[in-house]
Amino acid sequence: MSSKDKITIIPEVLRYTQNDSFFTLTEKSEIGVSSEALIEKGNLFKGYLTTATGFPLSVSVNSNRDISLVLEGKEKTDHNGFVDERYTIEVIETQCIIKSATVEGIARAIQTFRQLLPVEIFSEKQESAAKWTIPCCSIEDIPRFKWRGMHLDVCRHFMKKEDVLKFIDLIALYKYNRFHFHLTEDQGWRIEIKKYPKLTEIGGYRDSTLIGHSNDQPKKYDDKEHGGFYTQEEIKEIVAFAAEREIVIIPEIDMPGHMQAAISAYPELGCTNASLKPLCHWGISQHILNVEDTTVSFMKDVLDEVMELFPGQYIHIGGDEAPKYEWEEEKRIQDRMIELSVNSYDELQSWFIKQIASHIQSKERKVIGWDEILEGGLAEGAAVMSWQGEEGGLKAANLGHDVVMTPRLYVYFDNYQGDKESEPLAIGGFTPLEKVYEYEPVPKEMPEDQHRLVMGSQGQLWTEYMPDFNHVEYMMFPRTCALSEVLWTEKFKKNYSNFLEKMENHNRILDFLKVNRRK
Repeated sequence: MSSKDKITIIPEVLRYTQNDSFFTLTEKSEIGVSSEALIEKGNLFKGYLTTATGFPLSVSVNSNRDISLVLEGKEKTDHNGFVDERYTIEVIETQCIIKSATVEGIARAIQTFRQLLPVEIFSEKQESAAKWTIPCCSIEDIPRFKWRGMHLDVCRHFMKKEDVLKFIDLIALYKYNRFHFHLTEDQGWRIEIKKYPKLTEIGGYRDSTLIGHSNDQPKKYDDKEHGGFYTQEEIKEIVAFAAEREIVIIPEIDMPGHMQAAISAYPELGCTNASLKPLCHWGISQHILNVEDTTVSFMKDVLDEVMELFPGQYIHIGGDEAPKYEWEEEKRIQDRMIELSVNSYDELQSWFIKQIASHIQSKERKVIGWDEILEGGLAEGAAVMSWQGEEGGLKAANLGHDVVMTPRLYVYFDNYQGDKESEPLAIGGFTPLEKVYEYEPVPKEMPEDQHRLVMGSQGQLWTEYMPDFNHVEYMMFPRTCALSEVLWTEKFKKNYSNFLEKMENHNRILDFLKVNRRK
């Protein structure tokens, strides 16, 4: 790398200076960490570097001047909350020192350091001896938002464990810190619950899948069984992999709607005596959970096992697109409303959500749901994920609740990213790269004293029209790169033209990582 080469870090760092000298990584280089608490990060660092260079880098508790690469940080924090992720990188000819007050900050700095090296660092071991040099430089960096998330729906189309691990590693590269794992739907239940095994035995598989768009008439199906689920052991492996990269997983168990797969497995959860199967097409099922105490208890049991597996602060309980048709038609629901002194169906959903929220909070966890949980009254302490627009987030913030802004017009990556005639089939909408980059998570209408309640934003990947992970990657990239800069970088440092120039280099990175990006 020459001194004239431009550094192309995504997301853009806060401050960067360099000189004409160089640091060179060699087979004699070592990694030193300032405490035992950083050994895990040292090994993560080693894994990234050794894969490409082939150098037998050692990791030890040692931060003296003889060590080539030094990680300096304090003891490990409770990584499931929000912490100070700022870091610094100082590179001189003989040494690189990465510092942060937290292991989270160290994890983000490692991803920056990877981007300082020649792009070949992202490839498998080189056959010829490459010169692994970076310019001597000084970096100071800090994220703008504390919630920087990506969402993946594995219900409409199941993604194997290895795909989920690759997804996590890719978003780690761009300094995301939250993975919203959408695990249950009308079309499939994807997480093993030991107390209720039929959720996956029956609910985890559907008879066929829709061919073409859901608007097409008549509907056509492939007549092939589709399904799968993650065992609890696999979930533990996924959680550990994410934790190593300081990414917290937000599991979603959607209720009381989007529950046809669960009702198929356990009909007593439904409002009618109908025999159901997991849904084979897309859209909103009319089938919804009943509101009996036994059903509430069932869902609490499910969440108890979920909370054992996922140590993060937030548990997502959905709450979106819950049709009330069966509640309106069934006498048992009307009787239950009288018993509960509930006067509307929105209030009834609010009652249900509040029962679930109270249980989650009793386990010292926090509740988050889509903006429909505002209807009928928001549960105390619940955070709102505002997807239909910004209105839900504005309303929640006005009530003093934390919000994650996820408006479908800007951060739904299941929308088309180009001319639909030349793009793979998608749900609809148009969200090109520039539109993502220009998104501002804090609404103009929001009073300044409420800005602190906007935790951040995230990109959504709903997989109705993404039959495999190859297609997921195509819809992710490069839009995931753009959103990372929206969420990490201060507004005054953002520049779309500069971002596009940087993407030229990152396209090579994505190619080395075998990512099916949109070119």
